[in-house]
Amino acid sequence: MITSARARFVRVSARKARLVLDQIRGKSVGDALATLEYTPRAAARLVEKVLRSAVANAEHNHQVRNLDDLRVIEAIADGGPSMKRVQPRAMGRAFFIRHRTSHLTIGVSDEPGRTSLRAPAARPSGAAAPAPAGRAAAATKASAAKARPAKTPARAASRAKEKK
Repeated sequence: MITSARARFVRVSARKARLVLDQIRGKSVGDALATLEYTPRAAARLVEKVLRSAVANAEHNHQVRNLDDLRVIEAIADGGPSMKRVQPRAMGRAFFIRHRTSHLTIGVSDEPGRTSLRAPAARPSGAAAPAPAGRAAAATKASAAKARPAKTPARAASRAKEKK
């Protein structure tokens, strides 16, 4: 089952939070918590709090009992609003300070093969993607042919024949 937790308007820049989130993405929850415990960044404490919340959501909302199976499938830091402040400087100038915020989202799942909250689970190796049918298939072939540039004069001539 897929579960997520979100912390909004967190007082850390999204860029700094992404450095921490990149370390835990794809790991099991136990490994991720151990990594965050020894990461010497302020954002690691905030990310750890959101991760623990996602695990608690999985336990409470979806009755996941085996927490060893949970993996971090999604870890995102989106930029939030900035608090703008002005600091006076010499000779009447002003220096703008932006206190950046971010929205942290962490998703955990106990499903094998799941890599994202939005994408469906991975298909078995033998299954192929469904092909478009009818006009949609013809339109995609035409747009694909139009998008490819002709590299040689011979190709340009053959493409011109295809269009007729």
